[in-house]
Amino acid sequence: MNRKLFIVSLMLIAMMFASISVFAGGRAETADEIVLTWPSIWVGQDSKADVMEDIVAEFNATHEGRIRVVVEPQPDYDGYEDTIRTRLAAGQAPDIFTFKLSPTTAAYYDSDLLMDFSDEIAAGWGENFNQGNLQASTISGQTRSLPYEIGFTPVWYNQDLFDEAGIERFPETMDEFWEATERLKAIDVVPTSQMTGGTNAWTSMLWYTHFLGSFGGPDVWERGFDDPAFEQAAEVLLRLYSDGNTTRDAIGADAGVSGGHYQAGRTAMFINGAWYIGNIRENSPEVYRATRLAPAPQAGDYHGHQVGWLHTNLAAANTDDPARRDAVIAFMQHLTSPENARRVSLAAGSLLAVEFEIPADVELDPLQQQFIQAGNEAAFLIDHLEASMPVDVVYEFGQAIGAMVLQDLTPAEFVDMLRAAQ
Repeated sequence: MNRKLFIVSLMLIAMMFASISVFAGGRAETADEIVLTWPSIWVGQDSKADVMEDIVAEFNATHEGRIRVVVEPQPDYDGYEDTIRTRLAAGQAPDIFTFKLSPTTAAYYDSDLLMDFSDEIAAGWGENFNQGNLQASTISGQTRSLPYEIGFTPVWYNQDLFDEAGIERFPETMDEFWEATERLKAIDVVPTSQMTGGTNAWTSMLWYTHFLGSFGGPDVWERGFDDPAFEQAAEVLLRLYSDGNTTRDAIGADAGVSGGHYQAGRTAMFINGAWYIGNIRENSPEVYRATRLAPAPQAGDYHGHQVGWLHTNLAAANTDDPARRDAVIAFMQHLTSPENARRVSLAAGSLLAVEFEIPADVELDPLQQQFIQAGNEAAFLIDHLEASMPVDVVYEFGQAIGAMVLQDLTPAEFVDMLRAAQ
């Protein structure tokens, strides 16, 4: 090949690559097509994986050649949270993503990093959402994330194991609770699932919050660590880790271990949200059928409350490109339509901030019905630690439990560890 022909060939190749860019796991992006990447945890074994895949596929088919959403699978929940926080801190928001609105992440509302949906919300889109949840996601007049999944985490318990142990009803007082744990251990059943692993010691954080609400009431987070409720709740948590009241692998265990023990019938009590319904229904049908829900027993002056918060918010990277912004809005409105919200809720059991009606001929999942009833009957809702404290405190929580249990720290020293992490 002579030099002139070689140069022409290079130019043709360069022109070809200038017109397309290749995305991992998908076909090439044409010059006129807007591709939006979505790192998502709702993949793999997640209970929302199948329905989310269908929703994305339908959107892509409707907008073929113009807009395409490419899902980047992120099945590791803890890893995903770390990745999103790192990217936001570096000023690099994904095109579409989810995050937990907390005192730490709310700081990103002060920047231009996140897209503001306020105009579209005011134009009528906001009618799709529960107004209280929408208000909680609006800071200083800006709605830079959309409320999507509601976290609501009562105590789950296995009625079959309770019956076998001779426990007539879920304990309402701590004396009844500790008596129930002894009855369960007598039939070789571990009373509770606990965990210190992951980024937030999820299951134990929820147990702790339930008892914190019982001792301190709905405003306990506003009073801070000097309130005696924090130490009192730690005393209960320590006992939950003692005397065989949880599994031997609880120190260092992650959410899969904690949930796995409950699904296998090795533990009788567990805490998680409605999003876990699809998982347990598919993988542990007998335990699913035996599961009942209850508020935690009364440890202090308060009883009948539940742990509830905005669990997942939808967000997008801000952009100066009007066409790209319109593409993001189009997908977000598709995802948060009442029809698609109903599909997600019925498929996974999730409770959503998007409002929708259930047709008369559609039967709700029985466990999801229990969630709705428990929410309606709650004396009040209390945010969990992750929604109420800076991320450094959340990271320290599991370490503090381990230190309290393994190093024989007092509940007061446990609280000191959390206070020092602020």
